[in-house]
Amino acid sequence: MPNPEPTGPDRGATFYHGTRADLAVGDLLAAGRGSNYRAMPMSWIYFSAALESAVWGCELAQGSGRERIYVVEPTGDWFDDPNLTDKRFPGNPTRSYRSRSPLRIVGEVESWTPHAPEVLAAMKANLAQLKEEGAEIID
Repeated sequence: MPNPEPTGPDRGATFYHGTRADLAVGDLLAAGRGSNYRAMPMSWIYFSAALESAVWGCELAQGSGRERIYVVEPTGDWFDDPNLTDKRFPGNPTRSYRSRSPLRIVGEVESWTPHAPEVLAAMKANLAQLKEEGAEIID
């Protein structure tokens, strides 16, 4: 019996993952590794059908590598990201998702517009304040 196609919201959309990791087409991004934002292993891999969300992902990622946005393909089922959907943006306008199955890199977005320095600085300051207050942003 053939494996069923992976399913989730926005099925058939182009998906993106922002990071500073230097990867190649065919590589897999998988849960169980350190995240873009902290050293502990993550139980989910996050991605979005909105390029804007991936821009934030690579701009906020830790490390010194070049900011990159990869076009990715889920290899298993995926779900709305409750960190954003339920808590911050009902209805998931950010089109942000997570999966326990790997994402396959199928390309890279070569040209994208970064946020203005003051916008990025304000976001980083907000995230630092939330961390100081003990808020758990990503589970």
